Amino acid sequence: MQRIVFDEPYEFVPPHRGNLWPRILGLLLSPMLKKSYGIVDLECRETERLRKSLSAGHGILLAANHSRPSDPLVLGMLARRMAINLHVMASWSVFKQSGLQTFVARRLGAFSVYREGMDRVSLNTAIETLVEARRPLMIFPEGVISRTNDSLGELMDGTAFMARQAAKKRNKQNPDAKVVIHPIAVKYQFLGDLEEAIKPILNEIEERLSWKPQSDASLFGRISKIGGALVALKEIEFLGGPRSGRIHERIGRLVDHLLEPLETEWLKEPQTGDAVARVKNLRMAILPDMVEGEISDDERDRRWRQLADLYLAQQLRFYPAGYVAEDSPAERLLETVERFEEDLTDASRPHGPLKAVLQVGEAIEVSTERHRRQLEDPLMVELKAALRSMLDSLASELNHQTGATSTFSDESRPE
Repeated sequence: MQRIVFDEPYEFVPPHRGNLWPRILGLLLSPMLKKSYGIVDLECRETERLRKSLSAGHGILLAANHSRPSDPLVLGMLARRMAINLHVMASWSVFKQSGLQTFVARRLGAFSVYREGMDRVSLNTAIETLVEARRPLMIFPEGVISRTNDSLGELMDGTAFMARQAAKKRNKQNPDAKVVIHPIAVKYQFLGDLEEAIKPILNEIEERLSWKPQSDASLFGRISKIGGALVALKEIEFLGGPRSGRIHERIGRLVDHLLEPLETEWLKEPQTGDAVARVKNLRMAILPDMVEGEISDDERDRRWRQLADLYLAQQLRFYPAGYVAEDSPAERLLETVERFEEDLTDASRPHGPLKAVLQVGEAIEVSTERHRRQLEDPLMVELKAALRSMLDSLASELNHQTGATSTFSDESRPE
């Protein structure tokens, strides 16, 4: 299990508000993207849309999809090319990995949010950032890294609440002042030799399973066989034996088997909906007593086992039905193998070369009011539709192209 949950009191990490450090650290973004993530090229599209909102003095919320750990640095490159600085709402776990990472993240404008509870300080910081309109605020409304670039997860409703509260405050100060949301679609294109990139990983996983290398099979055949084996191993562990049926149905049953008993214990009854939201609600129920320290060691160990089951359920959710097939583009096969590697080792090595294409969506003006009778927040509906449309368009364009490795440049390009 990756180190993303902590049984200790939360401490808000405020953002650094100066402009010198972002300029200095911005010089390192290109080599960091290349060395740590294999990203050798970056293209920014439709940036004039953001430029227009900046010129108008709007409070600006940038809302991007979140398929890879490199996404914040890619957005940082957008800011660098446009000669602006950002504030970024980031999970507290980002600031718990190392002192160096905390130092860099803060000075690039990041501040923490506690996803396992109500974080009013972080929420107020985000709202004030939008009200002041000195810098755009960047968030990832999916709340988690999916590693499925062509699939958009459920978006957190807190996005609309934050934006609407800021719009109300700005409106009181000046009836003409606006808050807008710019959807940002981030799409990665693989530029290399797929077999060369993922065959060594497949060989390692097959060796872990005590198999001979399945070298005669197609890449999809190997991926499909490994996926089925990994699910079967978890079914044996939690259900007593492997189950029959389509793989996505088996995953769904396994997720429910993991979550429903915990929901009955902690939330009084089984829940429905997206697994990510269900996991978040359970963490919010399980963690408080652990943080307070008023439980026995045995009980703490029991709850850590429950948190490990929640982590597994959330990871299983990121193998969406139908995402990989025999004729899938290279990017989807690569993502799936990277997910295998991450789930088995808690880390994934960079597998490049990759090109990142970032598209800025049209500004969505934030209304100060929401009709209570509407089941879904219209702002969230519009945001999700815009992100989905841009990602579909980029996937259609880029997933079937091939190209040679490009040279990453930090120079500004025509917009």
